[in-house]
Amino acid sequence: MRQRSLLIITTAVTAGALTLTACGSRDDSAGGGDGGNTTVVIGVDAPLSGKLSALGQGIKNSAELAIKTANKNKEVDGVTFKMLALDDVAQPGTGQQNANRVIDNKQAIAAIGPLNSNVAPPMQKAFDNADMALISPANTAPELTQGKDWRSGKKVRPFKTYFRTSTTDAVQGPYAAQYMYEEKKLKKVFVIDDKKTYGAGLAGTFKDEFVKLGGKVVGTDHVNPEDTDFSAIATKVSNSDADFVYYGGEYPAGAPLSDQIKKAGAKIPVVGGDALFSGEYIKLAKKNAEGDFASSVGAPLETLDTAKSFMKDYEAAGYDLPYEAYGGYAYDSVWAIIQAVKAVAENNDGKLPEDMDKARSEVVKAVQDVSFEGVSGAVAFDEYGDTTNKQLSLYEVKDGEHTVVQTGEYQD
Repeated sequence: MRQRSLLIITTAVTAGALTLTACGSRDDSAGGGDGGNTTVVIGVDAPLSGKLSALGQGIKNSAELAIKTANKNKEVDGVTFKMLALDDVAQPGTGQQNANRVIDNKQAIAAIGPLNSNVAPPMQKAFDNADMALISPANTAPELTQGKDWRSGKKVRPFKTYFRTSTTDAVQGPYAAQYMYEEKKLKKVFVIDDKKTYGAGLAGTFKDEFVKLGGKVVGTDHVNPEDTDFSAIATKVSNSDADFVYYGGEYPAGAPLSDQIKKAGAKIPVVGGDALFSGEYIKLAKKNAEGDFASSVGAPLETLDTAKSFMKDYEAAGYDLPYEAYGGYAYDSVWAIIQAVKAVAENNDGKLPEDMDKARSEVVKAVQDVSFEGVSGAVAFDEYGDTTNKQLSLYEVKDGEHTVVQTGEYQD
């Protein structure tokens, strides 16, 4: 008997808005108005350069937009927000250094990031030691909030200061497995991952659900995400009689992998998680991206009334790059911090505590209790720091665009 069910709402909306482009450029600080005489810094950590920079820049730009909006509207009386954006180049060591830079900044109240789940652990520890909130718009590895034994049902929150606005691979992998098995009627899969925290974890949750449903795993393998030649594994896939490939990893390797699998003669779809949901995936795989699938957290922003202002304001701001898959979640992560700051000030005679350590600690507590309608929908956190919004979407590449084929809310 299946232990989980999906409430499915089928849609057919093109995700072109998620890859809108604009012109102009921005630096690493955000002001946007004189909100008062207290300056509060919000740190932003993401890969702002390197192979994943498209996603990282979308996070940074969206965070900046939230800060500018708060300042313009004087969201918190007496407070002007600033952004400190730092490039982690998708490396854990650099992420830890960035965490320390934010913590050492005497005006910093909290931070958002990182993008990569393997970058998170050292940052989580650093922010927890500082009793300072860290909200990720993109981390999806379940163990980050539920502990290493989450699979067995023994869930323990490792860090009370860590939160995320994106849902986890514990639901994202099974969601794709159910769609491919039940809707697409594909029964044989070749599973590949990049051995990283995100990729291996995602592939694992997909595989477990697919097998439970009755599907067959005809092969498994791993890739080095820094490689570009996947011809050997592409040949294995071609000889495996698989109906499709599931890839746990990110688009810089996933796109050429898909391209080479097709060139090896296996005209089958490659399916992956939210790290494949990027316009860059289609640019890299070109025509061989057609028919591939990617799941992503949340509902498509263009279908949400709460996202309309964000999308309009982002385009008007003139950013060079689109907000990509995590822009709305980055905006909501920053807005959660801003709302927490607002709550702390309101409970302290209208101003933040002068002792920054106390202010940081109070903001952590306030983040746990935030609740608002954000860009991505309802924003609130459960006892593990996970988002209470469990919506997911699945996209297929059609005519050179990610087109949503299914949106639903996953329920245990």
